[in-house]
Amino acid sequence: MTRPLCFLASRAEPAAADAEYASVLAFTGLAPEQLVRVRLETGEEPGDLTRYAGVILGGSPFTASTPEADKTAVQTGVEAVLMDVLDQVVAHRIPFLGLCYGIGVVGRWAGGLVDGTYAEDTDAVTITLTDAGREDPLLVGMPASFEAYVGHKEACTQLPPGAVVLARSAACPVQMYRFAPGAYVTQFHPEMDAEAVQLRIEVYAHAGYFPPEEV
Repeated sequence: MTRPLCFLASRAEPAAADAEYASVLAFTGLAPEQLVRVRLETGEEPGDLTRYAGVILGGSPFTASTPEADKTAVQTGVEAVLMDVLDQVVAHRIPFLGLCYGIGVVGRWAGGLVDGTYAEDTDAVTITLTDAGREDPLLVGMPASFEAYVGHKEACTQLPPGAVVLARSAACPVQMYRFAPGAYVTQFHPEMDAEAVQLRIEVYAHAGYFPPEEV
């Protein structure tokens, strides 16, 4: 039997958590038994990642660049697990894709700088591949520019050592990068469609991404 992929989630809000998982299933074309969801915010841990064919890290209401003293115990616990996840990913060359929150987590782990300089409001923006992106095996066949949804309080201001920028947008110079063989993070959300964005807006109306009266 082919090994499943592992989906690492950290959203406590049921509607957002389930919708995100459904979006990733639809985006990848996988069945639920092929994408094992691990709810990190509940204290669940993925364990030995070599059991999986790859790892996808979902988005999160957490902001990785929040000062450590201001993080909740749940966020601190989630990010401690993710540090181990990234150690395993690189040590065993496990394919990895981190969506949005992955930029912050990987930036912390790998020695980059993540802050609010290039934050973007919730919107559909044009993503443009770099020369390296057009040559990357994961992106072969992708158009040079495409539309995708964004919405984030932090972004990569300085790449981790050895990372390669693969995509950018007008307002955010690092929309995707590769940080190890077969290991990627995106700032944009490749998995989201308009319906998913609308639900996310409703769930996080008071989370500081935009004025709640705009919902």
